[in-house]
Amino acid sequence: MASSIHDLARHLNISIGTVSRALNGRADVNAETRQRVLDAARKLNYSPNQSGRSLRQGATHSIAFMLQPHPGDQQYGEPFFIPFLTGLQGRLAESGLDLIVVMGAPGDYQQERLRRVVETRRADAVVLAWTRRDDERIDYLAERGFPFATLGRSRSGGKSYPSLDLDFEKAGSDAVDRLVARGHRRIAAIRPSLDLNFGHLFMTGYRKALRRHGIEVDPGLIAEGFINEAGGYQVTPRVMLSKDRPTAIIFNNDAMALGGCKALAEMGIRPGHDIAVIVIVDTPLCRYFSPALTGFRPALEPMGQRLAEMLLASLPAYAGPEGPRTIREVWPLELIARESD
Repeated sequence: MASSIHDLARHLNISIGTVSRALNGRADVNAETRQRVLDAARKLNYSPNQSGRSLRQGATHSIAFMLQPHPGDQQYGEPFFIPFLTGLQGRLAESGLDLIVVMGAPGDYQQERLRRVVETRRADAVVLAWTRRDDERIDYLAERGFPFATLGRSRSGGKSYPSLDLDFEKAGSDAVDRLVARGHRRIAAIRPSLDLNFGHLFMTGYRKALRRHGIEVDPGLIAEGFINEAGGYQVTPRVMLSKDRPTAIIFNNDAMALGGCKALAEMGIRPGHDIAVIVIVDTPLCRYFSPALTGFRPALEPMGQRLAEMLLASLPAYAGPEGPRTIREVWPLELIARESD
C-alpha cells in the first residue's frame, strides 16, 4: 500500500511542510534532509496525490504545447514538430515537468482552447507555435500574466516573454543569393500566409535580396498556399504559367515542395534539370525526393531543449539563483546542398 505525506513525516519525525519542500526540491531544505526524505519516500512507496498537490500549491507540474493542425487531408507538422517536442519534453522532464499537447481542430487558432487551459489552470505555462505577426493569443497571455514562451516571433506582447525563432529572413536572402550566383534571375517564391510571421520574414529576405541584385520583384512569381502538400501542388502551376516563367523556385517548407514538385512533374518540368528548387525549412523528407532537395535545416531537437531552458529561466520556481529573466533568441538555418538546384 502506498504511503501518504503524513506517513513520511511521522516516519522521519519532521514536519509535513519540511517533507513537502524536500520532495519539491526547495532550496530552503538542506541536502542531508532532502536525501533522507527521498530515501524514505522510496522505502515507504510514497505516492503523491497529484490533484491535491496541484490545488494546494497552485501548480500542475506540466507545460502545455498548443498544436494547431492545418485544414485538409495532409496534416503538415510531424517531421518538424516531433523532433522539436522530443527536445522540449526531455529538458522539461529534467526539472520534473510533464509536457502535454493541446491539439485544436484543423484551421482552429485555439484561442478558446487556450482560454480553457489558462482559466482552469491545466498547466503552469504554455508554449505557442505558428506565431502571427499580430497574435491575439500572445496579447491574451500577456494581459493575464500567464507564463508562456513562443516558437517564433510576433509584434504582439512586446519583448516581455521568451521566444526562439529561426532566421527566416536570412534564409530567404541566402536562397536568392545562391540562385543568382548560378545565373537565375526569374526566381519564384511559394509561401504561406503573410499573417504567419515566418512567412513574412521569408518574403522580406527574398525581396531584399532580389533588389540588392537589381532584380525587380514580380508579383506573378509569388504564390500563397496552405503549408502542406496540397498547398504546394495547387499554387505551383500558377507561377509556371506566367509569360516569362521562372527558372528557379524557393518553397517555404518541405511539404509545399513535395506537392509543388508533383505539380512540376505533371507539367513535364524536372526539378534539378529544367528548374532549380530550394526549400527554406528542410526536414529528413528532403533527402528522399528525386532529386534530393537543397534546403536550410533547423536544429529541431536542440531548439526544443533550448526553448524549455528559456521558459524555465522565466519561471521563479525554476530560474535558479539569477532569478527570473526573459531570453529571446534567433537561430540560423544550416544550408544543406543537394541536387535540386
